Amino acid sequence: MMNRRQFLKAALAGAIAVGSMGLPTLSASAQAKDIVDTAIGAGSFKTLVAAVQAAGLVETLKGPGPFTVFAPTDEAFAKLPAGTLDSLLKPENKQQLIDILTFHVVAGAVKAADVVKLSEVTTVNGAKAKITVMDGKVMIENANVVTTDIVASNGVIHVIDTVILPPAKPVLPPTGAAMQRLPNIVDTAIGAGNFKTLVAAVEAAGLANTLKTGRWTVFAPTDEAFAKLPAGTVEELLKPENKQQLRDILLYHVARGKLPASQVVKHSGIGMANGVRTLVKVADDGVTINGANIVATDIEASNGVIHVIDQVILPPGNIAAVAESAGSFNTLLAAVKAAGLERELTGRGPLTVFAPTDEAFAKLPPGTVEELLKPENKQKLRNILLYHIVRGNNDSSTVAKLKAARTLAGKSLPIMIEDGKVMVGNATVAATDVLARNGVIHVIDTVLIP
Repeated sequence: MMNRRQFLKAALAGAIAVGSMGLPTLSASAQAKDIVDTAIGAGSFKTLVAAVQAAGLVETLKGPGPFTVFAPTDEAFAKLPAGTLDSLLKPENKQQLIDILTFHVVAGAVKAADVVKLSEVTTVNGAKAKITVMDGKVMIENANVVTTDIVASNGVIHVIDTVILPPAKPVLPPTGAAMQRLPNIVDTAIGAGNFKTLVAAVEAAGLANTLKTGRWTVFAPTDEAFAKLPAGTVEELLKPENKQQLRDILLYHVARGKLPASQVVKHSGIGMANGVRTLVKVADDGVTINGANIVATDIEASNGVIHVIDQVILPPGNIAAVAESAGSFNTLLAAVKAAGLERELTGRGPLTVFAPTDEAFAKLPPGTVEELLKPENKQKLRNILLYHIVRGNNDSSTVAKLKAARTLAGKSLPIMIEDGKVMVGNATVAATDVLARNGVIHVIDTVLIP
């Protein structure tokens, strides 16, 4: 998972599926090491490591990735014109150095098995690098791939004999012309190479034309992310009879408008195209959306931007369904049914529910729950339950800023922070941000009595 600084700086483009190059492979002697430490340990990438350090890319390439690096040796750097390297290492040329280094990197752990099937790859730089196979030799741009599949803990290294330089960035008019030169979101994903499952799903769901037009932000799961789903899940979703369910899942990865990484981190949650909200968490060790690590950012397309994630995020059920699946809210659900509040918890919302666990109800005086569940006490029970519900999608970061919240019971619920813990009324919030299709649940350890 990329840390906050890496997330904001990264402009990582799509990944490729790499294949058998017909070249000898070098087994990594220290597979537990990350890409940077593997390069250091090899001893023949001193210049590359120094350049990575000068460009401020060490933390990124030591992160979980995965990444594939086409790594020029020290001899490759020595082939550059005299003074070139010294100039690139100067602080004022840092951006140019970053552009060159990221032209050697693609997102994804890509072995040397499929590259011969490709004519070009999209690099982290955003530019495409040409792949050529001739007489059993593989070239990326003008560099020969001399060794393949040096495996690191967060990716793979292929060794090249020449530093490859990205194409010069043209000066474009400040109009829509620049965007028109980029492929749309779907074609960008196709060109990247490691979103085959996503593209197949988009086509099966009938969303290809939608994502080729309009303006969108896509949180794109890689093929590896889809492979993490239970066996048979993808095949089942691709069946015509499951088209609507597939659409719902895919649209849960899409937000309207263009949200670059710098904007994503400013949101605690993002409303997605299926009408359901996701949760964004920004921490020192990374940025997640619904628990999925955002591993690459800001892949530009003509009609939006792609951020790469390492898990498929599944839209949740409604509040009642989520509570039922949790298994620890049986008393609450029985009370909701007795009070006739099922429609509220299964409706459109959005609602924020401070949900007492079964243990919380067990703390009430003996016989209290049984008494409340009697038909003659229905209104009293409704008032108690409605005191646990607030309108709106109030995630934990929002709740922590409030001093009180107006409940559906018509009464104000005090909110405070004591010893680093959030208190609502006399209850401690024990767990936060349990997402539902129509709102969010925060778990509390005590039943609130208005």
